[in-house]
This record gives sequence, structure tokens and C-alpha cells, in this order.
Amino acid sequence: MTNSQELGGVFSGMGAAGIVVAVLVVLALLIVIRAIKIVPQGREYTIEHFGRYTRTLKPGIAFLTPFVESVGRRINMMEQVLDVPQQDVITKDNVAVRVDAIVFIQVMDAAQAAYRVDNLAFAITQLSQTNLRTVVGSMDLDEVLSQRDAINTRLLSTIDHATNPWGVKVTRIEIKDLVPPPDITNAMARQMKAERERRAVITEADGEKQAAVTRAEGAKQSAILQAEGRREAAFRDAEARERAAEAEAKATQAVSEAIANGNVNALNYFIAQKYVEAFSELARSSQQKTVIVPADMAGITGSIAGVGELVKSALQNPPGGGGTPGGGSRGAPSVPIIKGA
Repeated sequence: MTNSQELGGVFSGMGAAGIVVAVLVVLALLIVIRAIKIVPQGREYTIEHFGRYTRTLKPGIAFLTPFVESVGRRINMMEQVLDVPQQDVITKDNVAVRVDAIVFIQVMDAAQAAYRVDNLAFAITQLSQTNLRTVVGSMDLDEVLSQRDAINTRLLSTIDHATNPWGVKVTRIEIKDLVPPPDITNAMARQMKAERERRAVITEADGEKQAAVTRAEGAKQSAILQAEGRREAAFRDAEARERAAEAEAKATQAVSEAIANGNVNALNYFIAQKYVEAFSELARSSQQKTVIVPADMAGITGSIAGVGELVKSALQNPPGGGGTPGGGSRGAPSVPIIKGA
């Protein structure tokens, strides 16, 4: 009975010691957990000493004083995107438009973002909505639709200045959508169609004007070239007539000299030439249907013989020698009368 009591006491003492050891182990683990903190990249933790902010932990491992220091706020230091809900805004010319936007922000100071404002995202969203109403409400509808960049710039400047005490940098603000009322949209569509038709008419008129100018210029150049061609042709015709007249004058002079020297064969040659030319013109006439051959064909034969005598005389009497008086063996042939039909 005594041994049993002794064994029970031993086991009771060992059980109490185990509980104490277990408690000490748990307490040691708890101290380690609270003393060692690992901050991930892109985050910063604020440290509070009995509830008062003391410092900020950067990414990496850090050691705290257990049960004295604790993590206050876990701040996201990466750039964030906030959606500004769609809202109805009255423009300066009393047109209701639906507008929404997105805001890009980045926390620059974790302590200010944690302790200067409560619910940072909600505060920036509300601030963006109110400033969006202010900016759009101060502009006409046409300006709102055509000057989105100006609206974004004004909103960025205003909101970034307002959030600077919160340790936040507003990097960009973009208008996502602008929806005018349906009747305004239809009116704008009709206006755009009319403007495009007007531009098309103007462009077509300009094209026709340019084509007319080009055609007139072409006609002008053509007339100039034709006039130059006629002038050149007239000049060449005059030159040809001048040369023909010079040749005729020289031939007449030669005939006159031959007659003066007593040689009538040259005169016979010219008379026969004119006779043949006249007869040829009579035969080629479009009004002449019947050609009567002259009865005195011997006249032509005599003329041809005179030509032969003229050539022979020219061969026998070289230039510079006087012609033989009465050297002609024949008189001038009689020129027959040609009668038309």
C-alpha cells in the first residue's frame, strides 16, 4: 500500500513538470513569433510601442521587443488602381452626362497613409467623384467631349494636391466613359453627317475647279503650240516662195540673156512648159468632165524639139561665149486654143 502511494506521487510530480515544460516551450515559441517579423516586398509595416507609432519596417526580416512592440498597419506600397463609380453630371450648358473614371495611386509614406486618413481608398474615391463633378460641370458639352486630356490634367493636379498630406502620390487619372443623353447623341450624329456632306461637296467643287483650271491651261498651251506651228509653217512657206521667186527671177534673167544673144530656144522652152502645165491643170480640174486634145499636136512636138535644140546649143556654146545670131532652127510653135467641154 505504501509502495503504491509512492509510485503515484512520483508520477504526479513528473506530470506537473511536463506541464511546466510544455508551457515554457509554448511561451518561447510565442515570444519568437512576436519578436521576429518578415516583411514581404512591396509592403511596409508600422510598429507601435504600446499603441503609439514609433517606426516603419521595410521589406526583409526585423526583430521586435516581445509584448512591448507590435505591428500596427500593413501598407501596400505598390501602385494601385481605384475605380470611380459612374455618376450623372450636369454640364455648363445644362446637359446631363454619365461619367466614370479610374485613378492610379501609390503610397509614398506608410505612416501618413496609415494614421492621417481612415480608409484611404474610400477617401480618394469620394474626392475624385466630387472633383470630377466640379471640373465637368464648369465646361460645355462640346468641351467635355473634345477635351478629355484637359479634364484629366485638371483632375490630376487637384487630387494630387489634396492627397499629398496623406502620403499618397496620384500618378494618373483617366476618364473611362462619357455618355450623353440619347437625344443629344442623335443630334450629334445628324450634325456630324451634315458636316461630312458639306465637306464632301466642298471637296467635289474644289476638284471640279481644279479640273477646269487644268483643262483651260491645257487648251491655252495647245493654242500657243498651234499658233507657233502656224507661224513656223508661214515662215517656211514664205521662205519657200522667196526661194521660188529667186529661182524664177534667175530663170527669167537667163532667158532674157539668151534672147538678147539671139537664141530663142529658151523662149520656146518656157512657152512649151507653160503650155504643158496649163494643159495638165485643165485635165486635173474637178469641174472638167471632157478634155479636148488640141488639133495642133505638132506645136507640142515643136516645143519639145525646141527644148532639145536649147540643150544642144547650151552644150555647143559654153558660158561666157556669145550665142550665134539666129541660131534657132525653129520659130516659136503656134499655141493651139484649148476648148473645154
